[in-house]
Amino acid sequence: MTIIQQLKSKFMDKRILLMVTAVAATLFSCGNKTERQAPKDSTNVVENVINKELTVFGMCGEASAMNTLQLITDSGDTLSLSVNEAKENNNVFGGYGIGDRMAVLLNDDKTEAKQVINETTLLGNWTMPDPFDGSSIVGMALKDGGIAESIDMANIVYKAWRITNGRLELTLMREGGSEEDEIEVYDIKKLDADSLVFGNDEDIFEYCRQK
Repeated sequence: MTIIQQLKSKFMDKRILLMVTAVAATLFSCGNKTERQAPKDSTNVVENVINKELTVFGMCGEASAMNTLQLITDSGDTLSLSVNEAKENNNVFGGYGIGDRMAVLLNDDKTEAKQVINETTLLGNWTMPDPFDGSSIVGMALKDGGIAESIDMANIVYKAWRITNGRLELTLMREGGSEEDEIEVYDIKKLDADSLVFGNDEDIFEYCRQK
């Protein structure tokens, strides 16, 4: 074999070796390729935790007594709840009577009521003197099924109400505004047969039941 033939043979051997190495590297790369999973979006999880409804809704049962509320929940459970803590903290709003619709915040083991709101007592027409000039009576009607209506109010149209996490939530629209619904949430301060008081960090509203 001449020198030129020997050089050609070595050159071909190197090309073959390089080709085999490249193929092997490609196969190894494909065999070890892992599918990347998109990171889980935790936004929905966080929102669900934040927006979780803690209020238990139901009816006041016949076994209720001065310091005990029997709550027959909407899910069919019957709970016997001590209301001592709620009474001590002035967190019983509207009392309770057999058959009344109730909204209750419970302790962790569901044996005590931390807050009691009587939704039946909450229903009705609630009015107060016009806060601007006191020349007229204005207010809102809270009706069964979460319906709310304005009473002689020129600029605010109440549309819906509900109890959520122990607070009163009102859905309303301001005439002359953006024509979009607004949601305002208030802490109930007082609720009995004749009075409804609620507020937030900015305002306190005091209503009387319209006879």
